[in-house]
Amino acid sequence: MQIKIESTALRDVVVIVPEIFQDDRGFFSETFRTDQFEALGLPTQFVQDNHSRSAKGVVRGLHFQWDPPMGKLMRVTAGNAFLVAVDIRKGSPTVGQWFGVEASAENRRTVWAPAGFARGFCALSDATEIQYKCTGIYNGKAESAIRWNDEAIGIEWPLKDVIVSEKDRNARSLADWLSSAQSENFSYSESARSESQDRAPVGVA
Repeated sequence: MQIKIESTALRDVVVIVPEIFQDDRGFFSETFRTDQFEALGLPTQFVQDNHSRSAKGVVRGLHFQWDPPMGKLMRVTAGNAFLVAVDIRKGSPTVGQWFGVEASAENRRTVWAPAGFARGFCALSDATEIQYKCTGIYNGKAESAIRWNDEAIGIEWPLKDVIVSEKDRNARSLADWLSSAQSENFSYSESARSESQDRAPVGVA
């Protein structure tokens, strides 16, 4: 079964869709295969799987981790959600820009956002479940968040009446992050990016 890239955004965020087989019994799909991910230039070394469930209107994020650097492969397995990634890499030509896409159990969209992006989502249905594979083990001493409604980013969330945790409401601004010493962990350079082009996803410039 084929796993295909549907689109790319902010140069490094990738939306993929796995093929599905359906009949009157239900469905079957291969959501991750090392050989196909390698062929598409996507990561294959994931060390932690997470699973969350959220009520409609819940916004989580925008979360990120720098030690170890954590990229996330996110998919919705029940309900639907608006998945978001924000470039927080100092010096990146797209720093502060965001990408969002509606993903659901039905459309099977999966979003890959590498380390250097803050990730979040808004649950659009009751009992929305999201599963994501991570390239780094969670480290509470080297993780942070950007405020979900930071005006400098301007994410157009699909719902106005949302539920946000106290921790996420009090998250730092993008400007505060970029002025911190910690942001050097996600410093962007064209030369480093050029060296990684052989591993870049197909279709990413």
